[in-house]
Amino acid sequence: MRKGTFMELCDLLSPALKRQNTKMRAALTVEKRVAIALWKLATPDSYRSVGNQFAVGKSTVGVAVIQVANTIKDLLISRVVTLGNVQVIVDGFAAMGFPNCGGAIDGTHNPILSPEHQATEYINRKGYFSMLLEALVDHKGRFTNINVGWPGKVHDARVFRHSGLFQKLEEGTFFLDQKITVGDIEMPIVILGDPAYPLMPWLMKPYTGSLDSSQDLFNYRLSKCRTVVECAFGRLKARWRNLLTRIDLSEANTPIVIVACCALHNIYESKGETFMAGWEVEANRLAADYAQPDTRAVRIVQQGALHIREA
Repeated sequence: MRKGTFMELCDLLSPALKRQNTKMRAALTVEKRVAIALWKLATPDSYRSVGNQFAVGKSTVGVAVIQVANTIKDLLISRVVTLGNVQVIVDGFAAMGFPNCGGAIDGTHNPILSPEHQATEYINRKGYFSMLLEALVDHKGRFTNINVGWPGKVHDARVFRHSGLFQKLEEGTFFLDQKITVGDIEMPIVILGDPAYPLMPWLMKPYTGSLDSSQDLFNYRLSKCRTVVECAFGRLKARWRNLLTRIDLSEANTPIVIVACCALHNIYESKGETFMAGWEVEANRLAADYAQPDTRAVRIVQQGALHIREA
């Protein structure tokens, strides 16, 4: 990132990270602590290797990563992972071909070490231990809502149904009450999901089976808009490669680090920080050992949702 963005990040985190010097030793500066954490999150390097890079012990690296990640979670997450201007998002998706859409949702598996408790719950359909990140993104691929910490064995639809986002969408409190009329059907602001999600009046998913030309076009438009969430996960993991290899942290600390990476992703994207094409190539190489599991399609349909999709 550019120096200006780095210094701005340090200023935001400084109130919680600043430490006093003691007679025994000088405290690490906020800048050095943030730099250590960012380096560790951005590379699959060992703690010892990062420690050598910054002339500190490997335990200091571990402490810095958790301190910085925790501070980002406490101070920044509610400011940077937020819905923002709904009309701008709706206009953005409309320009991509889907009306009255407020976001695209999907889940991604992050490889982890074998947990100490209930380890079998974390084994996903590809056979490795993982922790789920489920995210809603806007038209520019920025996270507007995240849900982290569910074990890899759990289906996306179950994670979603137990989330705060589901509850708010069901109550109609997540978006403004902005309905449009399509044909003679009233359509609320919707989010877009893949077949692993239930069809709801406020969640559109693709048609399956044999399709006519209009259903085919609907699926094409929906799929085109849904690529923003897949692209967001790709950019998140290409920048923060610690998420690509098994995250070497406890069950309690792993979600904190994933949340911090999501917040940093939004900061980088909104600041227009450089993203190099070569990073994705490297990320794909690292991710090759941990392919994303296929999720089973769910056939849950809520009353009225079919009419909205047809319209």
